[in-house]
Amino acid sequence: MARVLVVEDDQFVRSALIRHLSEASHAVRSVGTALEALREVAQVGFDVVILDLGLPDLDGAEALKMIRGVTQVPVIIATARDDEAEIVRLLNDGADDYLVKPFSVEHLSARITAVLRRAGTAAGERPVSEAITVGGLTVDPLRRTASLDGRPLDLTRREFDLLAFLAHRPGVVVPRRELLAEVWQQAYGDDQTIDVHLSWLRRKLGETAAAPRYLRTLRGVGVKLEAPTEPPGAAE
Repeated sequence: MARVLVVEDDQFVRSALIRHLSEASHAVRSVGTALEALREVAQVGFDVVILDLGLPDLDGAEALKMIRGVTQVPVIIATARDDEAEIVRLLNDGADDYLVKPFSVEHLSARITAVLRRAGTAAGERPVSEAITVGGLTVDPLRRTASLDGRPLDLTRREFDLLAFLAHRPGVVVPRRELLAEVWQQAYGDDQTIDVHLSWLRRKLGETAAAPRYLRTLRGVGVKLEAPTEPPGAAE
């Protein structure tokens, strides 16, 4: 079960979404304006927000930016607008997915499951609410914060997604294909994409590929995150 906020001003559409999502065992709350949505996300913890763009008080694109200023909760845009340039802009502004109306409830449910999986919360399970600790590294999936030895890490969205995904599986070698599928949502891709982000992440963790501490690459297999066995500065 996921906690879902539906932001939709059309009462007919809103009622249909509430009914079908409730039947799918989700806990659903709904509002009809952007300001109500901001109040809800600031006061209530949600696992995902379904956001319409055509709101009466504020354009949904602006509402998305304001929501992102309050929380990193996954946001699925649900709208009749199908302009590709706008879709790309909204995804770059922080939307996690985009659905063009009309769509089936089954399609929406599948998208919810996908964004929850990317956020580290499997649909049908209790959301991960506790921070994950691996050695001196702490990752908080809900607050989307990370720290190393008590020092906050300044991570990009993708860097955090990659770190959180690996932190959920400490000591487990994750194949590159799985990283592409779950973190980048790509069935196929260039390994260089992963290598570049790993390089940036290692730099922020104070390590290198030649002298790893937390991030270890098994050539031809994958990547794993594990606590260092030696203190910083010790020879490997």
